[in-house]
Amino acid sequence: MSETIRVEVAYADAQRQILRELELAGGSTVEDAVRASGILDLVPAVSAPVGYGVFGRIVEPGTVLRDGDRVELYRRLKIDPKEARRLRVKKPEKK
Repeated sequence: MSETIRVEVAYADAQRQILRELELAGGSTVEDAVRASGILDLVPAVSAPVGYGVFGRIVEPGTVLRDGDRVELYRRLKIDPKEARRLRVKKPEKK
């Protein structure tokens, strides 16, 4: 019997947060976990994630996972966070 690992796959946007817990065969990759999670089918807008991470560290799709890892799907930002702060500062105060 082959070793299995438990991992989570997470995706979040302004409307929802999806967290899937999976049990996979040892030696599974980030790409395997994302495919098995079904998240790409649930959220068509994310069909091509900008990147992947494991606990906030950017990784390649072929990265082998360890038991307890959390895979994160990254999407393109709508606006650069620095630019968003600049726009908030320029906004006139309501009286």
